Amino acid sequence: MALRFQRLTRPAIRSLDIGQRINEHGIIAERMSNGDVRYSVNIMVDRERIHRVVGMESDGITREQAERAVESFRTKAREGRLDLPKGRKVHRLFSEAAKEYLTKLEVELSEGDKGFADLPNKKRHLNTHLIPFFKSQRIDKLTDFGVKNYARKRIGDGAKQATVNRELSTLSHFLRKMKVATRPAIEKGDEERKKIDALTVKQQQDLLKAARGDQDPLTHLFVAFGLGSAMRHGEILKARFDKIDWDQRRLYIPNAKAGQRIQPLTPSLVDLLKTERDQRDDQDGYIFPTARKDAKRPYRGSMERQFERAVVRAKLDPSKVTPHVMRHTAITQLITAGTDLPTVQKISGHKTLAMVMRYAQIADPHVDRSIEALGAGFSDAVTQELHTGENRAAG
Repeated sequence: MALRFQRLTRPAIRSLDIGQRINEHGIIAERMSNGDVRYSVNIMVDRERIHRVVGMESDGITREQAERAVESFRTKAREGRLDLPKGRKVHRLFSEAAKEYLTKLEVELSEGDKGFADLPNKKRHLNTHLIPFFKSQRIDKLTDFGVKNYARKRIGDGAKQATVNRELSTLSHFLRKMKVATRPAIEKGDEERKKIDALTVKQQQDLLKAARGDQDPLTHLFVAFGLGSAMRHGEILKARFDKIDWDQRRLYIPNAKAGQRIQPLTPSLVDLLKTERDQRDDQDGYIFPTARKDAKRPYRGSMERQFERAVVRAKLDPSKVTPHVMRHTAITQLITAGTDLPTVQKISGHKTLAMVMRYAQIADPHVDRSIEALGAGFSDAVTQELHTGENRAAG
C-alpha cells in the first residue's frame, strides 16, 4: 500500500527555505545551503535504527525513490538479509547463538576442559529453560526487564532460587562467551544458604587412614590434597608435577574457576608429592593421570568412587561427606585458626571475599570471644529468683 503524505507533499517540498526540513513516515526532505533538496531516511528496521542519505534532487532523486528505499530496507530485514553499513552481519537469535555456544564448549572440553565449563548443566539450563524463553530474541537486544521476567517466571513455576541463580549464571557465561557487547544486568536473588559441613580432626584422621587402605594407591594422595590445600575436586585432578615450585611450596593453577592463581601447599603435602613423583616414570606430568587408553583427557575425570569407598570405610555418611566437604573443612580450619580473610581467599581461590565471609560467619573465634564479652557484665546478676512468679508479681 502506498504511503499517504499530508506534510511531505510536492508543493511543501518546493516551498522549503534553506535549512528547513520536513519529516514524515521516516522520510526527510531538507533544503541545503546551495538550494538543492536532500532526501534521507531515518527508520527502525528489525529493531535497528537505519539513517541513510538517499540522494539529492539535482541527481534525480525524488520522494518516491526514498519510499522505495524504505521498502527495500524492510524487505531485506524480513528476509534476514539486512544490509547495514560498516560490515555488520545479520544479528543472531538467542536459539542460534546458544547452539554455537554449546558447540564451542564441547570443543574446549575435547581440548582440555578449558574454563571448567560445566557442559551437562549448561546444556540442560539452555535447552530446557533459557532457549524456550528467549528463543526468538536477538542476543544483543536482551533487556534487564526480560531477564528479571525470566527469573520471576521460573520462581512462579516452582523453581528454587538457587536453581534460578545457576541458570542465570549460565546465561551470563553464554553472553560473555559470545562476546555480546551490550549485556543486560543479571541480578541473582538471595538463596537459602546450605549448611557448611566440616569434618572434625578425628574424622579427618579416620578418612586419611581409610584412604590409605584403598585399593587405588592415589586415593590417599587425593584425600591429603583435599584436606591440605582447600582445592576443588577438579583443580586437584588437573594438577601437574611440573607446575609445583618445590622450594616455595606453591602450585600454579592455570585454569582455576576464578582464573589462574598460585596455590600454597603444606609441608606434609609437598613431602607426599615428592615421594609420589620419585616413584613415577613421568615426573613432570599429571599427578592423577588416567590409565584409560580411550580417555578424552590425560588426567582422571573423577575420584568420587574411590573417595566414597574411603568414607564408608571410615564409618562416615557418604550422602553428607563428599569430596567438596574436604574443601569446606580446610577453609573452616583456616578461619578457626584466626587467619585473616584476604589470606583465606588467596588459599581457597574464591573469586570474591563475600564467599569467604560465609565461613567466617560460622567459624570465627573473634566473634565468639566478642559475644562472650557482652554477657560478662550481667551474667552473675541473672538468677532464678528474678524469674519466679512471686518476683514477677511484685514487679
